[in-house]
Amino acid sequence: MTDAPKRKLIEVSLPLEDINRESAREKSIRHGHPSTLHLWWARRPLAAARAVLFAQLVDDPSAHPDEFPTEEAQAVERERLHDIIRELVKWENINNEALYKVARAEIMKSTDGNPPPILDPFAGGGTIPLEAQRLGLEAHASDLNPVAVLINKALIEIPPKFAGQPPIFPGAAGDKLGDWPRATGLAEDVRRYGEWMRDRAEERIGHLYPKVTLADGSEAPVIAWIWARTVRCPNPACGIEMPLVRSWWLSKKQGKEAYVVPEVVADATGPSGKRVAYAIGKGKDGAPTADTDGTVGRQGAMCVSCAANVDLKYVRAEGRAGRLDQQLMAVVASGDRSRVYVAPNSLHVAAADMPKPTTSPISDIPEKAPSFRVQAYGMTHHADLFTHRQLTALTTFSDLVSEARDMVLADALAGGLEPGARLEAGGASAEAYADAVVTYLGLAVSTLADDHSSIVSWRSSHGTGATRATFARQALPMVWDFAEANPFSGTAGDPKLTVEGEANILDRLPEATFVARADQQDAASRDYSNVLVSTDPPYYDNIGYSDLSDFFYVWLRRSLAPIHPGLLSTMLVPKAEELVANAYRHGGADGAAAFFETGFERVFASARADATGDYPIAVYYAFKQQELEQEGIASTGWATVLEGMIRGGWAITATWPVRSERAGRMIAVGTNALASSIVLALRPRGDAALAVSRGGFINALKKELPRALDEMQQGAIAPVDLAQATIGPGMAVFSRYARVIDSDGSRMSVKTALALINQALDEVLQEQDGNLDSDSRFCVKWYEQYGWEAKPYGEADVLARAVNVSVDGLVRGGVLSGAGSKVQLIKPADMDPAWDPATDDRTSVWEAVVQLCRALDSEGIEAAAALMAKIKGRTDLDDVRGLAYRLYEIAQSGRTDDAILFNNLATAWIDIKHGADKAPAERAAQDAFDFAALAEGDE
Repeated sequence: MTDAPKRKLIEVSLPLEDINRESAREKSIRHGHPSTLHLWWARRPLAAARAVLFAQLVDDPSAHPDEFPTEEAQAVERERLHDIIRELVKWENINNEALYKVARAEIMKSTDGNPPPILDPFAGGGTIPLEAQRLGLEAHASDLNPVAVLINKALIEIPPKFAGQPPIFPGAAGDKLGDWPRATGLAEDVRRYGEWMRDRAEERIGHLYPKVTLADGSEAPVIAWIWARTVRCPNPACGIEMPLVRSWWLSKKQGKEAYVVPEVVADATGPSGKRVAYAIGKGKDGAPTADTDGTVGRQGAMCVSCAANVDLKYVRAEGRAGRLDQQLMAVVASGDRSRVYVAPNSLHVAAADMPKPTTSPISDIPEKAPSFRVQAYGMTHHADLFTHRQLTALTTFSDLVSEARDMVLADALAGGLEPGARLEAGGASAEAYADAVVTYLGLAVSTLADDHSSIVSWRSSHGTGATRATFARQALPMVWDFAEANPFSGTAGDPKLTVEGEANILDRLPEATFVARADQQDAASRDYSNVLVSTDPPYYDNIGYSDLSDFFYVWLRRSLAPIHPGLLSTMLVPKAEELVANAYRHGGADGAAAFFETGFERVFASARADATGDYPIAVYYAFKQQELEQEGIASTGWATVLEGMIRGGWAITATWPVRSERAGRMIAVGTNALASSIVLALRPRGDAALAVSRGGFINALKKELPRALDEMQQGAIAPVDLAQATIGPGMAVFSRYARVIDSDGSRMSVKTALALINQALDEVLQEQDGNLDSDSRFCVKWYEQYGWEAKPYGEADVLARAVNVSVDGLVRGGVLSGAGSKVQLIKPADMDPAWDPATDDRTSVWEAVVQLCRALDSEGIEAAAALMAKIKGRTDLDDVRGLAYRLYEIAQSGRTDDAILFNNLATAWIDIKHGADKAPAERAAQDAFDFAALAEGDE
């Protein structure tokens, strides 16, 4: 008989609040963050991935009862491991080698010195493989999408090949004293050759981007040109080229207000005899209002000349007929620490007037790609998303990639690197190094496309104005007035900044202990032997990765097909096998759901076939809250994923809510909804698993959920996350059986199981009330019914008698106040701040909770800790903590302020208790010091 696998930390407890806080904070970090290497949609935060990987591999203390025989000893050790995670997730510690040495030692200890390689079969933006590498693990990444594979190669596979190597650009190595650790030499070459490429481009096409002449006669570089799409007014009496403008505003910054002022003027050369001219308005006087701002919206457009209302159907038809045009409305220049807005002139109009390059991408945009809105307006090819000047710039940069490779190769050979196999063949030669450097330059060109399309908009509310990239969200919307950035302005869209950003990432990448691999493979058919899966799969139908990534693929293929011929061999990104529930690709919603469920089950069945069970795999899943179905249990995608995992032979052992956003509201226990994502831990289900009845499942839930709940509360999981986290142990019960037979003899669905888990959680929390003292039971029942409202004395008397207390006793106990014929619970903010449990002969659990909430909210953790030090000798702190969770469960349905109070108390519990445990010792030390000082004074 083999020993049961050791429980891992991820299956018992995580410091979620710290992980979530740092994950949310990461959103604002740009400099050196790997996400800035190249756009990928819905990346997981580095902090979350790092914490999850560590917890997948490190043993929970309960796995070592000889070393940690009591629950208290296990809790202390668990907290020590949590402290390591708390430090690991901080961005400031991203290169703290001393910290990573500690983390790696814990991993080695829990894996007998032989941790498994980590595989992400849906590698996407590369977060999980990169963080595995950072933790000293062997990292493997695969994805069906070649754009994702290339990003992963750039992050984990290429840098270790050339680690420790100095740059080969002439003179670069001599500009720095000392060694070139990790990939810093490669980073420097990317900088130098990128700068060379940018300079050559400016020599060739810089004349297409003229400067503007300011009022004082000086010249200033242009940041962007602001264009309006136009369509012929359908009013026969007008016929003007009417601008389609979302907003006339250029800058809304107070004191720097600027906006476009349209004016209809005579023009004998035009077919209508008139045209729209554009001037720049400044200040608040005459500025656009909500009623006058822009000419187009969701309901249609309006002509600025005749005020005719124009249906969007007409605009779409004109677009499909090739009759959408564009007019220059404004030029944005760089002034003295501010933007300067200039009216257009013929020089700048002429500079943009050029033919379409003959080597532009010729690929089609899928007709029904989800979240795409441009096809309806005649943009049916990827080249249609760019102006002719933008296409000229991007093709020029793309052509320079191959020229840069010739230069890098010559310099590498001259610098002493040996000739040999190319990069795609696994080489590390001069040829491979040249391929490596220009891989990053090709990625930079692809990134530039995001800043240089006609879907780029102008952000008038951002300081004094800035461009918003094409993919501000995972969609291609129609943009009416767009911003054409200057690639030589030194601002967003300048390749110098893009390449410098890449080099900064390379500078900070970890030193790899193992060779990493990134391959193009279908997750359903790849090999899973001898690896541990940690993955972030597609989210049902939320994001159409392949359709979106075609936007970049056409440029990557143009630049890098000779460097990565196998990876970039297809005209567009493969789509048929992409595991996304696209209704238009699979015959409607039902066909898409069946495709996704079948595909997901195949993936997890393949992974199950080779799984050892020594470690839990980890799977991230996100879904939209608005997708919840009527019964309030689970979204289609969420339930489908769970079904696929269970049918694939997996048992779910834990679920953890990982949020990279702060929730806009408290989340109801009964909804199983989450704003960001859930991490699931899974173990292979035993081959000998049996079936069980509905009653047997419910009995097992009731037996096992209380202990799991207690473990999570000991780990100070926030009450707001408790319902989601409880799905884990609940589904662990459900998924350990081969099947659960429902009352009607059918196989129980995941949706039904989730509903029963929610009910069981409610019952467990309510049963905790039975452990409370009589005063607290009264207060909980009263709060559940009335909150803090005043109600008749008689109602309080009836409830008090039911729990064997008196209303007068509750008033004397300091939890209830009475005024005439009305009584009410005392709010935390109104509790007596001088309360001392040491002198209170009627201290209740309720009073302890409410007083701690008051102290924490008004004075902070230190004050709450001092109060807890006094409370713990008077009442059971476990009961106090449990009541905080129970009160959150009551409050989160409509009493948001209260819910926040109770959630904050439970979340900060460990810190408060730590301070409370230190308080007596510190008090004793202070008393000893005071006594000694007094004695010295007596002498």
